[in-house]
Amino acid sequence: MKKVLIVAYYFPPSGGPGVQRVLKYVQYLRDFGWEPVVLTVKDGNFPARDESLLAKIPSDVKVIRTDIFEPYDLYRKLTGKQKSAAIDVNTMHKEGAKLPASERVAEFIRATLFIPDARIGWYGSGIKAGMRAIAEEKIDAIYSSSPPYTCALIARGLKRKSGLPWVAGFRDPWTGFITTPKRWAVPARIDRTLEQAVFKEADAVEVAWLGITKDALKKYPNLDPAKFHHLPNGFDSSDFPPVDQASRTDDRFTVTYTGSMYGRRNPDAFLKAVERLAMRGEIDPAKIRLRFIGRFGDEVKAMFDASALVKSIEVVGYMPQQESIRQLLLADALLLIVDECDESDEVVPGKVYEYLGSGHPVITVAPEKGAIADLIAETRGGVIAHQSNIAGIAAGFLKLYRDHYEGTQSVAPDREAIDRYERRNTARELAGLLDHFTKKS
Repeated sequence: MKKVLIVAYYFPPSGGPGVQRVLKYVQYLRDFGWEPVVLTVKDGNFPARDESLLAKIPSDVKVIRTDIFEPYDLYRKLTGKQKSAAIDVNTMHKEGAKLPASERVAEFIRATLFIPDARIGWYGSGIKAGMRAIAEEKIDAIYSSSPPYTCALIARGLKRKSGLPWVAGFRDPWTGFITTPKRWAVPARIDRTLEQAVFKEADAVEVAWLGITKDALKKYPNLDPAKFHHLPNGFDSSDFPPVDQASRTDDRFTVTYTGSMYGRRNPDAFLKAVERLAMRGEIDPAKIRLRFIGRFGDEVKAMFDASALVKSIEVVGYMPQQESIRQLLLADALLLIVDECDESDEVVPGKVYEYLGSGHPVITVAPEKGAIADLIAETRGGVIAHQSNIAGIAAGFLKLYRDHYEGTQSVAPDREAIDRYERRNTARELAGLLDHFTKKS
């Protein structure tokens, strides 16, 4: 088999949705003629850990773990947070939110010094270990997974030194995205220069959703559009455990959300819609359960506590992936909320595919025209309404609530359309890309 060096910061025992894309490539690339060798970090400062995912790495896959300087411990001290605090859910605030002075200082340091991101402390050891792996393992190609964008810089450095073909993978856009720190002129220029160089020097750019390509070509019109390849996220049906619905403790209409929430990704519109239905007597709050599983910022926790539906809300901490999927299967409907931002109509959160794979209808709070709306329409996977459309969200919820108690099915997912998004299919496409560029080289 040919060998591909995969450069990825987020890799087990890291948890969260960002891990799944790379992990599934590692599991399935060998089916299509490519042996993965993984370059990752030894002690990453991950927002979430899921030790159970270590068992999903094939035992004979070589994983190289290197040292990294992580600045987030210093950040926590500066802002008075506990060492175990999840950074991502409490540094993402709604537009215009007033931040404490300590967080403003920390954000300025992050925006000024950590370019392209706070993982840049991995660059030196990553290059050294990567070049050693290229020589010892006789690597044929390089693949990087970003964010963090430091992974792309490491892969670029390895390509420059080795001359090997490189596919740069992106799960989110780079500069100017909702998660990008607001940099002042000089660091912003440096960041954009790095971004443009990565797009230019990579042999191919692989993106999880089409909006990433549109964003790159808008910023850098001289780039070749043919260099960009859309390999959507997906789900792995082998991860779905058998579930007995009889194991449920009650018959309440259960809507489940999994993942993180913070800043402009919040349940405000959804809660208002369901509260409106309860106030009108169209639903009985005692007959619903709104289950939120994952990591939630302080602003979001305050929304839960202040809701008139507080007795119907169940907030659960981060769960290992297998248990999280089990909770999806035990639900009656699933909740998807897309961040309110300029890119909302292009964003396709990776977890929507696991939602669709479960076979349960999805209550989607997102733009009613755009990429996620197209996916829901293609798969007939649920109902959708914009954050500003409280009445539309309420109507969708009420439709599924009535289905549950009246034994009807107003939403019938298209299983054939959903099955196209099996993870194995995406791994086949990546293998095809790697084949193409190794033949050329």
